Amino acid sequence: MNQIDPGTPTWLAARNDRTAFRLLLEHGPLTRSRLGELTGLSKPTASQMLARLERVGLIRPVGERSGGRGPNAITYGVRTDRITGVAISILDRAIQAVVVDAVDHDHPIVQIATDGHERSPEDDVRAAVRAACAEAGIDESTVSRVVIGVQAAFFVDGDELSFTDTLPGWPEIGSRARIEQELGLQVTIDNDVNLATMAERSSGAAQQAASFALFWIGDGLGVGLDLGGVVHRGASGGAGEIGYLAVPRTAAPLAPAANDFTDLLGGPAVARLIGGGDDETLAEVLPRLAADDDALSALADRVILAVNPLLAILDPSMIVLGGPTGTAGGARLAELVAERVDPAAHPKLAMRTSGTGAQPVLLGARQQLVEQIRDHLEADISLAT
Repeated sequence: MNQIDPGTPTWLAARNDRTAFRLLLEHGPLTRSRLGELTGLSKPTASQMLARLERVGLIRPVGERSGGRGPNAITYGVRTDRITGVAISILDRAIQAVVVDAVDHDHPIVQIATDGHERSPEDDVRAAVRAACAEAGIDESTVSRVVIGVQAAFFVDGDELSFTDTLPGWPEIGSRARIEQELGLQVTIDNDVNLATMAERSSGAAQQAASFALFWIGDGLGVGLDLGGVVHRGASGGAGEIGYLAVPRTAAPLAPAANDFTDLLGGPAVARLIGGGDDETLAEVLPRLAADDDALSALADRVILAVNPLLAILDPSMIVLGGPTGTAGGARLAELVAERVDPAAHPKLAMRTSGTGAQPVLLGARQQLVEQIRDHLEADISLAT
């Protein structure tokens, strides 16, 4: 792309066009007059910006708006059919996916069962893209990128996966490269809890926190570490893999057979704590958790054992309890865990429940994709001048 010299008419036009494009993303469809009001520029200048953006295919007329006397004003909106992406969450026995566009429309989430299927990264992503596009009525050819959340550690620089129990058929090295080569997509792979942590920072309980740790409690465990707005991944992408950490001796009275924190707080352990039968899964028993104060109290006794090391090492301003179990426990679980924190050692700590809803991993992936798509489209604006 050619560089535009600052201060030249071409540079000023490109800057104005980017401003107009961002306003259309923020406010939705706008008329020439309304765009002029928002930018403080004249109607002729607003018309020129709209004409340039339409010429390179970034916007198009989407309707008309009555302004009283005279002809109706045309409204212009950002095109969502030019570039799309798909957010994907690879679970233990299923894949969830959703189409993402430049204006972040709510498209339907699809779920594909993977039990008994031969697996490979390219086949998983191909199936996810195909199903998400079919459900949303989107042309697959518009999909240029995917963001994939995996229940594993991912080292970006080496394209390396570790702790891959839930990814049968995915190689430890080269999964991203295989997907890109086979499907022709731009691929971002990240740990699922890291994506959920990004969503917590941008739209959840930790928007104002100086630093926080998202403690994900579900069938498996994980910790997302946000230090001043930046997710800490560690030297090899394995930061936060707390499930493999040996439990302290003080856990013996609570769960004598527990060797690591997954044994203490993973799906089967919590299901038993709530009184689930041998054939009941965590998802089946979790709806009973919020109404069982004894189970919540016993769960808080276990959660604090995992939280204490986070407090000692990181001293964050907030702990967010997330994942299926953390969310199901709600504010009461957060309150009970907070009661077990030493107030003298951590007087400013806040304990919260996740505020990102039922699909935090997909939400984090969606947010990344929206930024990627918008950046790509904005880079084309210089072509309009």
